[in-house]
Amino acid sequence: MGKLIDGVWYAVEPPKDVGDGRFRRAESKFHSWVTPDGRAGPTGEDGFGAEAGRYHLYAAINCPWAHRTLLLRRLKGLTDIVPLSLVRPRRTSEGWVFDDTEPRFRDNALGTSALHEVYTRARDDYTGRVTVPVLWDTARETIVSNESAEIVRMFNSAFDGVGAAPGDYYPGNLRDEIDALNDRIYPTLNNGVYRAGFARTQEAYDEAVVEVFATLDFLEERLATRRYLTGERLTEADWRLFPTLVRFDVAYHGAFKCNRRRIRDYPNLWGYARELYQLPGIAATVDLEVYKRGYYSPSPLRNPRGIVPLGPSIDFTAPHRRDALAAA
Repeated sequence: MGKLIDGVWYAVEPPKDVGDGRFRRAESKFHSWVTPDGRAGPTGEDGFGAEAGRYHLYAAINCPWAHRTLLLRRLKGLTDIVPLSLVRPRRTSEGWVFDDTEPRFRDNALGTSALHEVYTRARDDYTGRVTVPVLWDTARETIVSNESAEIVRMFNSAFDGVGAAPGDYYPGNLRDEIDALNDRIYPTLNNGVYRAGFARTQEAYDEAVVEVFATLDFLEERLATRRYLTGERLTEADWRLFPTLVRFDVAYHGAFKCNRRRIRDYPNLWGYARELYQLPGIAATVDLEVYKRGYYSPSPLRNPRGIVPLGPSIDFTAPHRRDALAAA
């Protein structure tokens, strides 16, 4: 995947464990916030006030963390307020890259050829992984944040005064419940599938995959009596879960060996996933074929020959029948 060290790109695979076989995700390093008045957010510097057209989102279609930000960008009507550049779905020796021959995959803000150039524009001695999403400030010419959970919160409320669509996906009266759900779902499911897929020992895999299905079982039971994770209102917790669910059967079930059950084997989760997919604008953020090609790309550990399977065939447009819960 490559790495920047003191601002120089090295096409090397960084270690994914520290000797016990467990996968550990690298931490994001840019943590400022866009706020309505430019005051500092919970972390980082001040000076990032909300303005239409000032900020630029870098994302990848196949990355579930970037998918969160694409969802909130759609839901909050930010497509004209926060422009977007997509990297090519498959990384090269340069990491995430752009392609000037394909308009869909051009860097529309800086004209770079690889995302690591965006990172060194922000910090010329940057050391660390080069990940998506990235929120770039065109005024200060720096990265505001490369942490998806924080960008989601910015998109939820920071731009309300400059033309964002109505809607609060992190309402005050539900924050404790949303935080508790996120705290359970992220390590055991969102990141849990990666802990299973990138495990280097049987023990590390067993530990991770058991937690993945324990959390899916918990969610299946919860959604038997709730239309959404907190009840009748869609929240951030739902949109942080959705990218994992939509990739599960086409990618994680096979490529990451999370194969005890499929999402389609959970009646409530499967209906719930279809309902979210069918909400206006959401299907445009999903590309099952890109997910499949990405997760089955050549990998010395997981797929040395890079063979992409034919299936599965998944229909997210089938009737979800979740409306009945609202009337119950």
